[in-house]
Amino acid sequence: MATLILVRHGRSTANTAGLLAGWTPGVALDERGAAQAAALPGRLAGVPLAAVVTSPLQRCRETLQPLLDARPGLEVRTDERIGECHYGDWSGRKLAELADEPLMTVVQQHPSAAAFPGGESMRAMQARAVDAVREWNARVEEEHGEDAVFLMCSHGDIIKALVADALGMHLDLFQRIHVDPCSVTAVRYTRLRPFLLRLGDTGDLGGLAPRENTSGGSGVVGGGAGAP
Repeated sequence: MATLILVRHGRSTANTAGLLAGWTPGVALDERGAAQAAALPGRLAGVPLAAVVTSPLQRCRETLQPLLDARPGLEVRTDERIGECHYGDWSGRKLAELADEPLMTVVQQHPSAAAFPGGESMRAMQARAVDAVREWNARVEEEHGEDAVFLMCSHGDIIKALVADALGMHLDLFQRIHVDPCSVTAVRYTRLRPFLLRLGDTGDLGGLAPRENTSGGSGVVGGGAGAP
């Protein structure tokens, strides 16, 4: 079956402000995020893309724009199922404040039981994203052949949930996965099992440098801002 390239959107204004953006409108790429997006066409220059699918949110569309400009014949489709988790009443709030919410412990330790007030459950988030990938896999393979490569631009928690599914991991373990802004994760799907080819590849090793204010072992809800 087809190979899927998952791109997390570039660093956003919400990332740098420490906010859980969710579906809050008007969240754009910051200056670093725009630079990350501008570098994406070069990083993918050797990869033929049969299709591009994006979350409808602004930060994803802005991330893809340089790639689309570099490949004017490439059509982009939108799929809400790979849009950010619906964080409900948590949307737009500071992550530092949310750390004290009792639900945050569930999100970290038992995410399959977590449901955001006024939003959706993490199980529902994963299910819709996996359904989208399965359907696009079949569509791309039918239209372009089993060796085709396609790209999806999405969000941190969505990509982590998709990786967990590809690895056969329970959702309760997905906080062990980390993907930086504008990182590339690649999964090759076959009839019997998926193969994880890349995980959170940013094209450099700067993200491995020691950072201040680390999460102390907790997963960053929404994905975090990446290397400084």
